[in-house]
Amino acid sequence: MSRLLIADFMIKPRAVPEQACQLRGARILPYNFPVDDVLSLLEPCRVCPRECGACRLSGERGDCGVGRHAILSSYGPHFGEERVLVGRRGSGTVFFAGCNLSCIFCQNYEISHMRYGSPVSEEELALVFLEIQDMGCHNLNLVSPTHITPQIILALRMARERGLHLPVVWNSGGYERPETLRLLEGLVDIYMPDAKYSDNAVARELSGADDYWDFCRAALREMHRQVGDLVVEDGLAKRGLLVRHLVLPGGLSGTEKVVKFLAELSPDTFLNLMDQYYPCYLASARPPLDRRITPEEYSEALSAAKRYLRRVINH
Repeated sequence: MSRLLIADFMIKPRAVPEQACQLRGARILPYNFPVDDVLSLLEPCRVCPRECGACRLSGERGDCGVGRHAILSSYGPHFGEERVLVGRRGSGTVFFAGCNLSCIFCQNYEISHMRYGSPVSEEELALVFLEIQDMGCHNLNLVSPTHITPQIILALRMARERGLHLPVVWNSGGYERPETLRLLEGLVDIYMPDAKYSDNAVARELSGADDYWDFCRAALREMHRQVGDLVVEDGLAKRGLLVRHLVLPGGLSGTEKVVKFLAELSPDTFLNLMDQYYPCYLASARPPLDRRITPEEYSEALSAAKRYLRRVINH
């Protein structure tokens, strides 16, 4: 597959006609509006940095591929996450379909890009959250939640009213609007974003997001402001920021710049420096993503991380 064809899979900026929304001419609400009105962020959609303007309340799909309702792919105890999340009974993962990034090496592309799953209401989602708690999981781990933040906010509030008390993990790609994240303050206990790249040009080519690093840094600042450094008690994460960074072949992830920024937030930022990259989805058409990383590439990234940060793991 040529690079030209790869570009066909990318999320492309689009102009939304003013006549497209039923809420045409509606006032763009400030971000201090009541949480009860949070669904209004979906029409015109401005939930994530793309601000695609889709009329999602009216059934139109956003650039994320999702419309009015969240699409639930799967849920249940997961034992492949970080040890501080898994413990003995597992992390209660809830996988959502769709994504606001279009990574050509996505390892969950069936979910993120093909959108395998079933639409669910906020009421149904709240029941799923409570079922996760009944399963005995240590936390509620929301995977790829960014594009359905309003729906999740409402579902979490419903579940809390019915007795949900698990720590909530926000497991995202790191491409977030700080203004939207502020609506999650008090609802999310553990932020676990990716910090994928430190170069916007690379992010544009590999994920279709030419402002990724700008928004990722702003999001990380907001997350850290809300929850601080990761707090671990009896081997389990309770609250705080846990950052994931996948080392890519050929230095494409820009590790040193990423970890240097994380150290500016706090030298005690908890970092999972991951070495499990393998070519997937469309990666074989874009060298050097057509190969795994070398031991030397990971060693170099690990050395950089440990120069700046005191809490680095590899899982």
